[in-house]
Amino acid sequence: MTSLYARMRAHGTLTETPDEIPDAVFALPATLNWMRAKAILVADLNLKFSTARTFYQRVQRKDLTEPQLNSVLEQLLFSLNQIAALRGLATVPNKADVARVGIVTWYYGVYGAASAMIAAADGSFPETHATTALQWDRQFVAPQLAMEPFSDRLSSLVSSDIDRELAVPRSRGRHSLTSIPTTIEQAWGCHAEYLSGTASWEQWNLEQRVRRSPEFRALAVDNFRTKAARTLRDEAFGKKSIAFLHEASRYRGKANYRDAIYLAYGKSVPKLAEGFIDDLVSVLTAFSAMAAGYCSIRMGRDRWGAFTDDLEERRAISLSPLAVWS
Repeated sequence: MTSLYARMRAHGTLTETPDEIPDAVFALPATLNWMRAKAILVADLNLKFSTARTFYQRVQRKDLTEPQLNSVLEQLLFSLNQIAALRGLATVPNKADVARVGIVTWYYGVYGAASAMIAAADGSFPETHATTALQWDRQFVAPQLAMEPFSDRLSSLVSSDIDRELAVPRSRGRHSLTSIPTTIEQAWGCHAEYLSGTASWEQWNLEQRVRRSPEFRALAVDNFRTKAARTLRDEAFGKKSIAFLHEASRYRGKANYRDAIYLAYGKSVPKLAEGFIDDLVSVLTAFSAMAAGYCSIRMGRDRWGAFTDDLEERRAISLSPLAVWS
């Protein structure tokens, strides 16, 4: 009987064109190794609540309205709940059973923490994942208010801009996402490669949108070889930036929508994924600590203390806020 992997590679599914058939052989190690790299980096950088408080010490306190404050607190609790859920998933013997749902849980923890930061910054609550990623990039990454390793960005998808701006991340280390990182330099290498890969993925998405535009159709071409077509494409590329939330959204999207083979097929997967949930916990805990560090200063010591005291007394989840935010 033909293996499911062979069938999928040969014919794809109803949702894919022949040139869009994904290959889980590369997707699996890239997924595991990017998170391993991030976990190495947050540990090396000692990213926790106390270091975040120091990083944000010059941030000014803001008199948030009650609905604004409630949005900040709600999203922080949401993030804490996702950390608790991941810690529960880490006890499952076969990590292949929970790898996919673990990624989704991780993403929503990041999303909640980023949403809390945005609400604390300007009192707004973006309605979509795309606008949340855009606002977080503009309000925190662009003005250098995000902590490493969540602080790198690409200001444009124009290829020359990508090459120039990737030079800094790549100067810290080079390492393929197909190999497990074990050193700080290798972790930075994986970090840079995932940023580069996300840029390429976003370029492809934008190219498809440009192809569907009336302006492109008016050119009566089917590629970007002409100067006029390249100009249309590069105008779109120049308006799009990439930061950590875009990477996280892509990461979650692969778990939500990629074929069933991804993470769930192959005898080697359980062994390869043994420490994966632990890495998800480490990275989300660091991101949540960064967000809480910023929000705690933004809302002021009294309001922050009242929030954590109340949560410690009345929480339903097993994880104490003090285990993450102290």
